[in-house]
Amino acid sequence: MYLGSFFFTMLLISMVAVVIDFSEKINRFIDADLSMVTVLVKYYLPFIPWINGLMWPLFSLIAVIFFTSRLAKNSELIATLSSGVSFYRIMVPFLIAASFVATLLWIGKNYVIPHSCKLKNDFEHEYLSKKYQKTLNSDIHIYLNPSEKIYIRHYKKRDTTASVFRLEKFEDEKLVQILKAEQLEFKKLPNEWTLKDYEIRTFKDLDETILIAKGETLDTFFDLTPNDFIRNTKIMENMTTGDLRAHISREQEKGLITGKDFMIELYQRTSQPFSIIILTIIGLAVASRKVRGGMGFHLAVGVILGAAFVVVSEFSATFSINLSLSPLLGSWTPNIIFMVIAAILVRYSQK
Repeated sequence: MYLGSFFFTMLLISMVAVVIDFSEKINRFIDADLSMVTVLVKYYLPFIPWINGLMWPLFSLIAVIFFTSRLAKNSELIATLSSGVSFYRIMVPFLIAASFVATLLWIGKNYVIPHSCKLKNDFEHEYLSKKYQKTLNSDIHIYLNPSEKIYIRHYKKRDTTASVFRLEKFEDEKLVQILKAEQLEFKKLPNEWTLKDYEIRTFKDLDETILIAKGETLDTFFDLTPNDFIRNTKIMENMTTGDLRAHISREQEKGLITGKDFMIELYQRTSQPFSIIILTIIGLAVASRKVRGGMGFHLAVGVILGAAFVVVSEFSATFSINLSLSPLLGSWTPNIIFMVIAAILVRYSQK
């Protein structure tokens, strides 16, 4: 019954989500002159795995409350408990089914859904909105490699120029050269740049040499392209777990970002499937007690708990990105809190 109720809930809410999303975007589909087949194949087929990846933990909570409440209403749980079967024994098939669903979500989150997200996000970027791209434009620090670091005060995407450029080179953890320029301009692919009004300072032991070239230009090559200044805010959704780990390592080596938001995404791909098991226990504990109001009361409690879970998840992710909370703890904080709630509810559930 768990799996039947779960997949029925998934189908029903997915259809509702598609209808709501289509009603919001229909004008933009018309403006882009897209056919219905194109919209369905290129957008809504990838949209369905994406929305399910977000909602499966809540689907599990609603599904458990839905059919467990009916069992409680018909006094079937009371009869089972009265026959000597413990509440913990009743939990076993629920946990087996929840573990199966959690495994499916873990596989989807790590390997399947990222491909769907890429298709969906590429479609949105091409036809609907370009707001998911952000350009780094001030106080930019980038490691080109472990021994070369650059700083740029201002960058203009429009003409691919930068002002107040500084390159520092290190050998054996010692500063050996500083290259400064008032302006840096991209010349041609793949990575040729032009320095204007530049200055080179070289250090060797206690000796220092200075080359000042005011009013002159210098063409040179850096392991840097204009694309390095453009960040796609949804890029982490498009990556499989292997790609995500490689990206985090590469970005941290460059010093471009701390990687916290990417690390949270990585840890949530495990924590969110595990939350299905926790919410299943909570749903069983809430709906197993026969109360006045029946299924309506149980569903209301489930919606409140589900909303609280979402709020806690968003808050903990925000604290991890902007404050000193570690990404691992921020990703697992909702599960830790709701594990405590689940233990309390089980403790006082109908025995």
